Amino acid sequence: MKASTFISTVIHLRPEQILFRIIRRLHTPGFKEVECPDTVCFKHQTHPISKPESLKDGVFTFLNLSSLFNAWDNDCHGPLWDYNLNYMDWIGQPGVTPHECALWIDRFISDFKDNSIALAPYPTALRCINWIKFFCDNRSCATPDRINHLYSQLSLLSRKTERNIGGNHLLEDAFALTIGSAFFGDRKMAGKAVRILKRELKRQILPDGAHYEQSPMYHCILLDRLLDCINYTSGRIDDNLFPAGFNSLLSEYAKTMTGHLKSIVWPDRTIPLLNDSAYGIAPQYSELLDYAIRLGVESDPAPMNECGYRRFTDGRIDVIADIGNITAKDQPGHTHADTFSYELRIDGKPYITDTGISTYNKNDRRQYERGTPAHNTVTVDEKDSSGVWGGFRVAGRAKVKIEQDSDRLIVASHDGYGRSAIHTRSFRLEDKTFSIQDICNTHKDTVSRIHFAPDVRILSADTSTIVTDNGSIHIEGAVRLDIKDVESSVEYNVSRRGKVAEISFRNRLAYTLHVNP
Repeated sequence: MKASTFISTVIHLRPEQILFRIIRRLHTPGFKEVECPDTVCFKHQTHPISKPESLKDGVFTFLNLSSLFNAWDNDCHGPLWDYNLNYMDWIGQPGVTPHECALWIDRFISDFKDNSIALAPYPTALRCINWIKFFCDNRSCATPDRINHLYSQLSLLSRKTERNIGGNHLLEDAFALTIGSAFFGDRKMAGKAVRILKRELKRQILPDGAHYEQSPMYHCILLDRLLDCINYTSGRIDDNLFPAGFNSLLSEYAKTMTGHLKSIVWPDRTIPLLNDSAYGIAPQYSELLDYAIRLGVESDPAPMNECGYRRFTDGRIDVIADIGNITAKDQPGHTHADTFSYELRIDGKPYITDTGISTYNKNDRRQYERGTPAHNTVTVDEKDSSGVWGGFRVAGRAKVKIEQDSDRLIVASHDGYGRSAIHTRSFRLEDKTFSIQDICNTHKDTVSRIHFAPDVRILSADTSTIVTDNGSIHIEGAVRLDIKDVESSVEYNVSRRGKVAEISFRNRLAYTLHVNP
């Protein structure tokens, strides 16, 4: 790693993150067995969010990879698979009896000291929430030993919140402490949870309701968790455990987040796969909406603004484009170098997509999936518009300047390739046509890519026209056009082969999609 890459990455961290990175290196809080309060509250509304079938006949399946259990940290499928095992979101799933779930909890407790992941804050936060939900639904399983161990984990989390990382990790810590303090009636824990949650929601939820990491998948995950907090804190309103108006404040944030979700989902209620997003991980849109309605959290679709996304639609063509800066400056781990990329559907079906994500392992595939060539935008000299590296790091960042911003026309430029190679792109929607124009005044190799959905068939292609089975793309300014095979993913560890058009040009390129009648 170059010194310049390190410096341009670290310079965006908040002082708190740097301070706590140093503190965590010098001292890491350890686990202590502590006695829980005797004010446990099992009051909550039913959760309408379904659980995937992750455990069947003794076999665990996460991220589309299956394995028999042999340890909590066996690393057979990579760290994220082990994390999913330790989240224990699978307890309470259909087909697994409460007795079997309780035995797995006991096994986790007995293996705790030998489990290298057990003390990590992020899986601890999610596991504590899942245990609380399970015990609320199965009170006979809430034995003193299990409840005390749960409280001890929360106590450790309270001393080990991820202020060194920030982002969705710190929000998850705060959600767990909020739900945990509501469950146990712990005022000290509640006070800390409220302080963190107020600060982080203000920082991380943008005015238009989007989560600042700009991933629709994580937006859904965090909205689900926020609704859980509303659910559990409402059961403690009469106890004055939380300050006046706290539950209402959470509801207001949930309304804005629900409004953003309504504005960004496709007509089939699936999310666009922007930045780190994949299907099969976050709760479904319909379930989130049902949960929000049950809790009295309703809202209308919210216009996209600070999130950096824009939408064009005329009934047949539906486009979501990324024209924003990196808003999670201090935690861009789920960000891609996708400035001015877009996804497009025709009559509700995917037509132009990006390659998605298939892994969080720090390998060449992860680097490719975050890089500019994996998206529907322009590369100069095959470089990334923002300096993604290390699996979850970003060094230099493209800065976007929006020149026009309307329902039918957007013009914006960015300097991700340097001031001598400013990339300007315009998006224009007209009746049954969608047009892109790229201007990039540089002598270097300039390529615009169009990734077609795997189901799209290319019938013919040359430097002037690409003809597909449901539309044609008319091109101006191409020097060369290559159609290549490409692997894309809509779920982890699942790939499909499709086609990508690589269009080389000098200075200016324009192409227009015409939809078949």
